[in-house]
Amino acid sequence: MQNKKFGLFRSFVQAISLLSSFACGAVALSAHAQEIVTTPAIESPTEKPLLVKDSEPLPLWELGVSAFALSQQAYPGSNTYVNRVLAVPYFLYRGEHFRIDRGNTGYRAIKTPRFEFDVGFAGAFGSSSDKITARRGMEKLGTLIEFGPRLKWNISDPEANGRWRFELPVRAVFDLSNQFKHRGYTIEPEIEFERRAFGGWRYSTGFSTVWGNRQMAETFYQVRPDQALAERPAYQPKQGLLAWRLSAFISHSYSNNFRVFGGLRLDSVAGAVNEHSPLVKRQTAPSLLLGLTYTWMRSARPEFD
Repeated sequence: MQNKKFGLFRSFVQAISLLSSFACGAVALSAHAQEIVTTPAIESPTEKPLLVKDSEPLPLWELGVSAFALSQQAYPGSNTYVNRVLAVPYFLYRGEHFRIDRGNTGYRAIKTPRFEFDVGFAGAFGSSSDKITARRGMEKLGTLIEFGPRLKWNISDPEANGRWRFELPVRAVFDLSNQFKHRGYTIEPEIEFERRAFGGWRYSTGFSTVWGNRQMAETFYQVRPDQALAERPAYQPKQGLLAWRLSAFISHSYSNNFRVFGGLRLDSVAGAVNEHSPLVKRQTAPSLLLGLTYTWMRSARPEFD
């Protein structure tokens, strides 16, 4: 029974973390932004473009359900995809400091008109090695959870034609499938453009680079001598640039309760320090997210801004 409960908990965290990672650039409960990943929040419909503040504040909390389909690379450089179709409950909370929201899942310590500093997480689903031809006979690549601080800088003021933002998350990576074993550290600076348009449409796009220490690089690209094969020589990875990412996110509110969303992320190891690892089989590949959320209940009290 205890193992079953942990399995349910792990699936719940996977859904939150991956979606958070996928649409964080915009990709409820969303990591596997990158963003790829975030919880796509159900917002009050608006007929105005993005302004300094929304015409109506969002509710303090929302409760509903989200269904989504996701297809993503097993790891940057892989030619194997991890596919998931899930329906999960979601809960959003927009408190003064603790927030579960689009791109803001965690603790918000500082917020000014220009800068914001928070501590949150993202993640990505794992896949067993027997399903990844390049890693056959090697350790399972588990579900990875990233946790740490993030600095956000609003480069431009929110206006009708959109807003530019720079984000700098620094995160420790843990393997949820292996008793939260530490897997290394990542830094992912990102430049993002976001716009809210007429009729409840919202768009965003972002470009980021993923940097990791040697331990993180070993998680994806190391081939130890005892794992070497004729077609898979031993390889010791290097720390540095692991991948770059280009992402886009779009969502639309059809009513006060329904919202559809979609995200596309392009990951590439071209020019990365480990692009010649024998585990790299495809330099550039897309990941796709499609989903629908329904808000069942919401607070009459507005959010803390």
